[in-house]
Amino acid sequence: MIYLVEDDNSIRELVVYTLGSAGMQAEGFGLPSQFWAAMERKLPKLILLDIMLPEEDGLSILRTLRQNYRTQDIPVMMLTAKGSEYDKVIGLDSGADDYLPKPFGMMELLARVKALLRRTKTEECQSPDYHVGCLYVCPDKHIVRVDGENITLTRKEFEMLCLLLRNRDIVLSRDQFLNQVWGYSFDGENRTVDVHIRTLRQKLGNAGGYIKTIRGIGYKIGEHSDEE
Repeated sequence: MIYLVEDDNSIRELVVYTLGSAGMQAEGFGLPSQFWAAMERKLPKLILLDIMLPEEDGLSILRTLRQNYRTQDIPVMMLTAKGSEYDKVIGLDSGADDYLPKPFGMMELLARVKALLRRTKTEECQSPDYHVGCLYVCPDKHIVRVDGENITLTRKEFEMLCLLLRNRDIVLSRDQFLNQVWGYSFDGENRTVDVHIRTLRQKLGNAGGYIKTIRGIGYKIGEHSDEE
């Protein structure tokens, strides 16, 4: 599914029709409020976003998308009458994946959409899903559920959880977390990992006990809630 946020009815209808004719499911919204309501029901594979909109401008929508863990990796292409180099830089710096100024041809739009979908590889969930007791995680879709309820994690918390799950029942040291999640090592006392593990456990609720402390070494994940 591709979402288009565009208040110009003629452009919106033409783009939705063109995408549909190319075999892509698409839905258009004239108002940001309609778009946000649809986002609550279903997340799209790609968002086409105008800048000049009623209620809320496109850059504000883009920033909100990039700040939310559920939506931060959805590719966004800006479709806007603002075509100056400065406007393009602002859009790309705000998190847009591509920028197509108006007026644009439908063939170019289709080519850009197909290239963006290929590049971001969002159409398939290629990494394995993880199940540990009441915990379910889908890394590629950034889904975390405990007892069927969605859990919201920060990027670091999510990366730590996935690292634990990829190494289930294997003890990971604090330095391994720092290297693979933060990208650096640290000689000496560092409580960063411990603090994040604590908040991760709290957010996971009933599943938080699956993360076991191996004293003097680090952490591992398993179905038993007792600590060693």
